[in-house]
Amino acid sequence: MKVVFTQNNVGLSSLNSYGYSPHPLSMYLSWIEQILTPSQINPSPFKPFIISITASDPTSLRSMIDAIQVLRTKLYDNNNENSERSRSRVAIELNTSCPNIRNSPPAAYSFPTLLPLLHVLADEYKKDETLTIGLKLPPYVYREQFVEVVDVVGGFSFQSSGNKANGKTKNPFAFFTCTNTLGNSLLFAEQITTATPVSESTSEFAVPPGLGGLAGESIHALSLGNVYTFVSLLREAKDEGLAAIQVIGVGGVTSKAAVERMRRAGAAVIGCATLFGRKGVLAFEILGKE
Repeated sequence: MKVVFTQNNVGLSSLNSYGYSPHPLSMYLSWIEQILTPSQINPSPFKPFIISITASDPTSLRSMIDAIQVLRTKLYDNNNENSERSRSRVAIELNTSCPNIRNSPPAAYSFPTLLPLLHVLADEYKKDETLTIGLKLPPYVYREQFVEVVDVVGGFSFQSSGNKANGKTKNPFAFFTCTNTLGNSLLFAEQITTATPVSESTSEFAVPPGLGGLAGESIHALSLGNVYTFVSLLREAKDEGLAAIQVIGVGGVTSKAAVERMRRAGAAVIGCATLFGRKGVLAFEILGKE
């Protein structure tokens, strides 16, 4: 598995053939616990984390959420005094959109397939409304796809009986991340920027086994369109729970101008992957430049 970068007339892009992380969830939870446990150096750590997980069946997903909830309890992240969603430091994102898993197409292209998992997430939220839950979505290309997502997620809205709800409708899902990589993309070895000379490459393709997920500036316009369309549909919703869902804008954010475009499209939070992969922590300085 591999990730490569290309710098050409459409800017900095990347292609990856990775599936899911090689590290187990338990390792990530251990790292987060270390970072968020008070210490002499940082007596009141408040760094937020989004733990991106996936599962092929409800039982596995429920087990993963249980493990995350154990961590949140250790960190007092779900106590009564910290019950507002905005105060939680540990959020859950269900990845419904990885295009690189053989024999397992992105579930968010077929929401009936995804429904059993969404029911688990909704049930867990109703047990603990301090949970912050989001969905990582693939690129969509026509309006009916966006409408289906909003309709399906809207079906999980409910009247909360909590003291702070005031009779308003709530939805278990707090955010959408738009977008994941665009699958079935192909780059040849000579198209990439790499330390390995093309003449020494053992394959004509940039990544094994050839096809991968495209990211970076090559999908920036598509990502902006996804963010804009979801924000528009959510803000038009009469359901307060749907209207409260925020959109995290991702895809081709490689400059301060790209950050501004994401904000103009309606993104509440903006992320980057390709630029960070290429530049490391310098990416945040680049994105913050005037």
